[in-house]
Amino acid sequence: MRRAIRRFPALWRATRLARRWYHARFNAYPDWRPALGAGTELWQSARRAAQGGPRVLIATSVGAYAHAVTLESAVAAALTFRGAEVHTLLCDGAMTACAECEASLYPNVAAFVDHGPSRDLCRDCLWPAERVYARLGLKVHRYSDWLTPDDRAEARRLAAALPVDQIAGFTLDDLAIGEHAHAGALRFFASGSLEGEPLAEQVLRRYLESALLTAFASRRLVRAVGFSSAVFTHGIYVPWGIVGEVARREGVHVTTWNVAYRKRRFIFSHDDTYHHTLMTEPRDHWDDAALTPTQDRELTKYLASRREGLFDWIVFHRPRRQDAEDIARRLAIDRTKPVVGLLTNVSWDAQLHYPANAFPSMLEWLVQTCEYFATRPDLQLLIRVHPAEISGFPPSRQPILGELRTRVPRLAPNIIVVPPESDMSTYALMSLCNAAIIYGTKMGVELTSVGLPVVVAGEAWIRNKGLTRDASSPAEYFRVLAELPFADRLGGRQLARARQYAYHFFFRRMIPLAFIDPKAGYPIYRLKLDRLEQLLPGASGGLDTICDGILKRRPFVMFAGDRTADLARAAGH
Repeated sequence: MRRAIRRFPALWRATRLARRWYHARFNAYPDWRPALGAGTELWQSARRAAQGGPRVLIATSVGAYAHAVTLESAVAAALTFRGAEVHTLLCDGAMTACAECEASLYPNVAAFVDHGPSRDLCRDCLWPAERVYARLGLKVHRYSDWLTPDDRAEARRLAAALPVDQIAGFTLDDLAIGEHAHAGALRFFASGSLEGEPLAEQVLRRYLESALLTAFASRRLVRAVGFSSAVFTHGIYVPWGIVGEVARREGVHVTTWNVAYRKRRFIFSHDDTYHHTLMTEPRDHWDDAALTPTQDRELTKYLASRREGLFDWIVFHRPRRQDAEDIARRLAIDRTKPVVGLLTNVSWDAQLHYPANAFPSMLEWLVQTCEYFATRPDLQLLIRVHPAEISGFPPSRQPILGELRTRVPRLAPNIIVVPPESDMSTYALMSLCNAAIIYGTKMGVELTSVGLPVVVAGEAWIRNKGLTRDASSPAEYFRVLAELPFADRLGGRQLARARQYAYHFFFRRMIPLAFIDPKAGYPIYRLKLDRLEQLLPGASGGLDTICDGILKRRPFVMFAGDRTADLARAAGH
């Protein structure tokens, strides 16, 4: 498939657009008619009661994100049943670039520079989502309703006039406009850097203009209506990162969400993207009680399943080779010398500002780490390149190995590289190691839970938990590496805490919704709702947790503060 995309990009683009047209009309979006028809009186009563209640903005924005419309329409209905007056926000073609745009869809990037998504992606973006919300009787705001001709002129002027080297750091009224525009452009190119892209500056300026338009529209809407909360996916990129900037600045409580690894589960966060909040979450959310034997067995079973992704709907790699000793022989690993594992992540993903990072980029970290290990022949460095470089979507257009070879043409003989397409199990590879070094991968949660020492140099979620060796500068990082190999694995209280956090992360932070049904293809789930009563308070512990978080600012943690409920967790939870 990836080879076909590269060879026939125009055909792939036409096929994807046709497929989206089909899904928009038939099966990608939730059909609320059966549930509403069976509960008309219940729903109309709830809507009347909610008028004048706390106003919540569901800022879906990109209507083509069918999976977001599915979840957010369900959350909107549930909030209505809890007395909230829910409004929605959708783009009607006003943005000049957004998260739906990808270079893989534009074999001629110059066409995107000239017209943005207006001639193709925008055609079937608004109406399917608007139809879903209209059937629920919710107020739908369009971007253009809240933009003036002066707004559009000012956005064009600023986007054209700002020096390119100042865009990433550009702020307007203390809103980090440039950061999200830059992240959006990196996502468009599926690259960790804009260098080497002939039309990078023009694309970046298009994202900057779109970010400004989003800021102008959302700020005017928020000020006019007076929302207490805003809910949307991601919390980064254009548009959601900008909506979040505006909402926080205007004193509106922000809730962001994303699909979790486990099926039927989602991660919600207060005030910021989960890329930030999972690193700063209070420890008392998970560090206050030991796991019960049942919970410990449950965690062990789930972690074992992660090797094949049996209970997950986000799986980047299904390995065929899982025997560690066989892998060691194939890679010619010297079993008399300690091995240190290094795990990369996708270079373009969530390129935001993380003050605690030891290096300015993952590539710089990788290059300096390889240079360091060239001076340590007593150790072996085993680099596992993230499989999502080729299996994720969009696939990375900046393969990390190509970038590494440019900077370090000849790797030291004690450095072994496993490429992203390898069928070798990452778990088996790490079982050969004395320790693991990571930058931003989520694997740190799993590795510490089985006792492997982990060194963190970037924005990995396991940072700040007191479980890893966290470095915030190159000097600190290399001081930690000088201690390798480590004398011991994690054990005792430290291992117990690591497993507590892993359980918290996979079982309590990932909030279940039984009426979200996994499916093959796009989107990866659908709404399976027989009766509106499934959305009422008390019907779903996961939905109660989400709504209480949005309306009452309670932690987005299953059974937060209620250990009895945690231990007696219902099967549906």
